[in-house]
Amino acid sequence: MSRKTDESADIGELDLADRRSLRRVQGMSTELEDVSEVEYRRLRLERVVLVSVWTVGSQADADNAMFELKALAETAGSQVLAGLVQRRQYPDPATYVGSGKVAEIADEIRVHGADTVICDGELSPAQLRTLEDRLGVKVIDRTALILDIFAQHAKSVEGRTQVELAQLNYLKQRLRGWGGNLSRQVGGRASGGVGIGGRGPGETKIEADRRRISHRISVLRSRLRDMDSTRAIKRSDRLRRKMASVAIIGYTNAGKSSLLNRLTGAGVLVEDALFATLDPTTRRSTTATGRVFTLTDTVGFVRHLPTDLVEAFRSTLEETLDADLLVHVVDGSDPDPLGQIEAVHRILGEIGARNRPEQLVINKIDAANPDTLMILASHNPDAVFCSARTGEGIDAVRRAVESGLPVPGVEVEFVIPWTHGELINRVHKEGELILVEHRENGTYIHAWVYPDLASALENASE
Repeated sequence: MSRKTDESADIGELDLADRRSLRRVQGMSTELEDVSEVEYRRLRLERVVLVSVWTVGSQADADNAMFELKALAETAGSQVLAGLVQRRQYPDPATYVGSGKVAEIADEIRVHGADTVICDGELSPAQLRTLEDRLGVKVIDRTALILDIFAQHAKSVEGRTQVELAQLNYLKQRLRGWGGNLSRQVGGRASGGVGIGGRGPGETKIEADRRRISHRISVLRSRLRDMDSTRAIKRSDRLRRKMASVAIIGYTNAGKSSLLNRLTGAGVLVEDALFATLDPTTRRSTTATGRVFTLTDTVGFVRHLPTDLVEAFRSTLEETLDADLLVHVVDGSDPDPLGQIEAVHRILGEIGARNRPEQLVINKIDAANPDTLMILASHNPDAVFCSARTGEGIDAVRRAVESGLPVPGVEVEFVIPWTHGELINRVHKEGELILVEHRENGTYIHAWVYPDLASALENASE
């Protein structure tokens, strides 16, 4: 029987050999050359085996997803020992990979001495419980892994609050306990007078834990609302000053912070790690004509970003919603940059920012394959190519950002007396200058400005 292509495979038509085998992904093991460093890492790092169910796409797509999971696991602080992929139409509802494959994974765990299994998907509480019982080691899913990375990297009070909220929402549905010893028996006077026959199990420990988590969630949401008001005040101040805003968005580790540093000299932490930036950084910049605008470095996106995390970080992502221009940074050296673009666009749609003006910037061209860059250019003719590390193409990025800023809606031509130099300064900072000339009776300006400034200029020119 000929093997069907991945695109045309229907339910039940997968090759039998594919379904029966766990395919080992080459290059998964994290090995270090220095012996002392190896010994040190084995003492402090979790030893993990990665497991994935390949349902759609090509084998290259499945391998790319596994290498991304490997990068996530290493960012969280673990040593990856092996990566296993199984071909299925859909994950097994009981064990994720199927009961027969659980035994094979258990063998891999014994061979490598692993203490953790990370699954590339969001596991249900039943799947987690079944896998841990049968494998005898800790099992976590992709969502828990990403939440752990966020918890490590969050620095600000708001960032830590958002991460804790997402973690509690995730944990609330996955509490587990064993046996009747978790019940609180109610009897005698403590039973509230129900008498014989009315006494029995009271609130279980899981119920009490869930109640405490619910209370903590409400407290955290209240704190975030207070922080939202502070952020709204800062945002309204920028609007009052008629200051254009630019948000730098993109896939995690695409080089957003490096680009912000190149454009503004912000000095933001740059690290070759996933989710190195969680707390947004806003810096002022000026165009060649002196117009002032803000650049904000935002949290990176990733495929299958947990819904709880998107909800918890919604206040931070509002910087993206309110931006006048989105600078979408793409890692040109990634094996699947088009997939990155699609993943970012999907998340932008979830937060309601898909229709914002967007400038695509292909970064890391110094490390990218020329053929990949040609494909990206053909799919995105308006994209700008650069390397934030070397500085190549940064001037083109700066010009693209400046041309993408919104143009104020009122065109003016006035001669402003020398005594109103502060208005000329406002035109430079808030408007779009077309022409400026110094004349005998004042400064002639031809510009696009906002209505309030247009009114002030008209009054000064009379």
